[in-house]
Amino acid sequence: MAPEREIIRDRLPAGATASSRPRTRLDQPLPPRRRLLPEWDPEAFGRLSERIARFIGTGRFLVWMTVVIIVWIAWNIFLPRPWRFDEYPFIFLTLVLSLQASYAAPLILLAQNRQDDRDRVNLEQDRAQNERSIADTEYLTREIAALRIGLGEVATRDWIRSELEDLMRELEVRQDGHRERDAVPAVPAVPAERPPGRDADDL
Repeated sequence: MAPEREIIRDRLPAGATASSRPRTRLDQPLPPRRRLLPEWDPEAFGRLSERIARFIGTGRFLVWMTVVIIVWIAWNIFLPRPWRFDEYPFIFLTLVLSLQASYAAPLILLAQNRQDDRDRVNLEQDRAQNERSIADTEYLTREIAALRIGLGEVATRDWIRSELEDLMRELEVRQDGHRERDAVPAVPAVPAERPPGRDADDL
């Protein structure tokens, strides 16, 4: 074994030790990699989309959009021609409304998907809670049934009272029987008759 170790040491280049290898620190996070595409926080973007969708679905948004459209149309009809920026067909207004609708629809769908995910998680939690409640109810039912069976074999106060009353009656009956027996006079014992044909001295 010693010659083989010497051969391995000879093969290693000079200075190639364990300390020269690049070490990775496990107690520090890796530096972020640079990417060409922009990065964003999906959670923050989802919260923003929910806020926008929630605002779009309110009456305040409808009132403000109606006011803006009325002012837009009145501006381009009643003001002098040099101040108008969108003539009668209102092509720019149509473009703005189309752009707003094209952005509003995906934002609303994204908010709806997030709400569906939350509803799914809540449903799973409710289902798990219901399963735990059912298991606890079944356990309590079994425990109550076991207690009822156990209480059926335990001596209750009424049962002990009835047993004591029966014993008292039995003792009274026995005591009355002894009194009657003591009151009757003693009868002298009658000798047993001897069978005929035998003498007194016969054994």
